[in-house]
Amino acid sequence: MNLEPSRLETVFLPRIWGARSLAPLFPERTTLPEPIGEAWLTGNDCRFATGPYTGRKLGEAWRAMPAEWTGSRLGGEGTFPLLLKFIFPEDKLSVQVHPDDDYARRYESRQGGRGKTEMWYAVSARPGAEVMVGLKANVTPESFRRAVADGTVEDCLERIAVSAGDAIYVPAGTAHTIGPGLVLCEIQEHSDITYRVYDYDRLTAEGTPRPLHIEKALDVIHFGEQGGGKIEPVRITRGSVTETYYVACRYFATERWEFAERIAAVTQRQHFDLLIVLSGNGRIEWRDAAADYAPAQVWLLPAALGAYQLAPAGPTTLLRTYIPDVNDFVRRLVDQRIEESAWSRLVYP
Repeated sequence: MNLEPSRLETVFLPRIWGARSLAPLFPERTTLPEPIGEAWLTGNDCRFATGPYTGRKLGEAWRAMPAEWTGSRLGGEGTFPLLLKFIFPEDKLSVQVHPDDDYARRYESRQGGRGKTEMWYAVSARPGAEVMVGLKANVTPESFRRAVADGTVEDCLERIAVSAGDAIYVPAGTAHTIGPGLVLCEIQEHSDITYRVYDYDRLTAEGTPRPLHIEKALDVIHFGEQGGGKIEPVRITRGSVTETYYVACRYFATERWEFAERIAAVTQRQHFDLLIVLSGNGRIEWRDAAADYAPAQVWLLPAALGAYQLAPAGPTTLLRTYIPDVNDFVRRLVDQRIEESAWSRLVYP
């Protein structure tokens, strides 16, 4: 089977808090009949648009992929391990929390048994846009429960102002919500388990409130801990590319690449790479072949692809994400003479 970068088709999902225009990422989707909240880039139902798996759904194809595609360290993963999304909130999301892997395995096996640690990259942000991530230090389970009941739960959360290019880390067990005026790229464990604790008294199209999961949320929220928040990235310029490093944990590592001239890169046999094009057009070139890239696309690069080049038609910005060996991630930064005080801010368990 040929090893080649392969593009996935996006699946759009309606959400009560979503937007009716997804421009500029999706300029053809500007007058939508229902609000779209999420664009899934690597959902199990996303089909390959190019490459040897063309027409097949990612979830099905993943189970058949050899190690040359998945990477030598990922052969035991029964389902595709990373879920990438664009999020388009025109209203606040519910205040919510996600379980960790241990809790999900014990209590959510029917939903896949995988927890959800995530990060958000702000593709765009209107003035005043914010997220709320983590609880204030004095919040207890009892005071949180009272705040949920009387509608003051936002007073328990830490507010974070967000500008384009910011990144936020949200480990499992962290209460959070996202405000309007943002377009986010979310990188997460492949799980959709959400415990909703407050939904602003909204009603569905059928006139019913969405279900809440307060007891489970109280089980998994990390009271007295603040493990997430805005990331202080590390930037490195190498030749014609500026690399911005955001985070490395056991589930994913994420970098931003900005370039306006041809750059060369190499995949690692231990893991596949995902490239999410945020802006710019150009070509991915490998061996004796090439394919065009464009904004809002995601490309899966097989682990054993090896050398490839990105030839931009103009300035390009993309995110690269993968499942790292965290020690290798640290070594790369140390080799670039990045101080421990800087790289240690990016590394999580």
